[in-house]
Amino acid sequence: MCKEHGLSIRRACRALRLSRSVYAYRPKPRDDGPIIEALTSLADKYPRYGFAKLFQVIRRDGHGWNHKRVYRVYCALKLNLRRKGKKRLPTRDPQPLAVPDLANICWSVDFMSDALYGGQRFRTFNVVDDFNREALAIEVDVNLPAQRIIRVLERIAAWRGYPSRLRLDNGPELVSVAMAQWAEEHSIDLGFTQPGKPTQNSYIERFNRTYREEVLDLYIFSRLSEVREITDRWLKEYNEERPHESLGNLTPAEYLAINSPEVSTVDWH
Repeated sequence: MCKEHGLSIRRACRALRLSRSVYAYRPKPRDDGPIIEALTSLADKYPRYGFAKLFQVIRRDGHGWNHKRVYRVYCALKLNLRRKGKKRLPTRDPQPLAVPDLANICWSVDFMSDALYGGQRFRTFNVVDDFNREALAIEVDVNLPAQRIIRVLERIAAWRGYPSRLRLDNGPELVSVAMAQWAEEHSIDLGFTQPGKPTQNSYIERFNRTYREEVLDLYIFSRLSEVREITDRWLKEYNEERPHESLGNLTPAEYLAINSPEVSTVDWH
């Protein structure tokens, strides 16, 4: 065009008030192959992670891609998780849970239930340290009486130490005489939540939701051994690989090592 009008590129750009660098710019095609490969691999490994969680894992793996670029590829791959709309009543007089200053100050415990492929019901007993949201144990069996619960807590205390307080609901196993005697022997305060108030035990309730979405609802189990095997593998991932927003995107193991290095953590290997 400049040659047809007898103008140099410099004079033409000056007349149009256009920078010569802008005129000479030729966009380079972006190769999103590495991002696609990383996202698909992580989505297969962590099928219940959303974009924010996957992006943190990508950053932890050492990649420096911009979050906008990664999100564009994420949407193009249609990896978006559908969100369930839910109407909520406004919370009146909310009482936020206080985060303990140290590990072993307060553990939260709770039960969950599910069924094998053949219809047999089973239960899980979950224990979480409120300080760093670390999952200390998930016991799986058809029946979990009070004595079994005490053995699980003793097993944790053998490497972790005893907590100062247990936050728990009013299940028959937890309000038993055996449980009360065990707590008294080890100077452990039992903090029972009010009936119908699951928000008073929010840390374990949030953990239960994650465990259900990423394990119980994701697999079809035919035997209890399968539940235990997959749960143990998931516990290692949850404690050592999964970044938590509430912990500044650190894993529970990393957060514990930084803030309470003297406290032991379980060896999942």
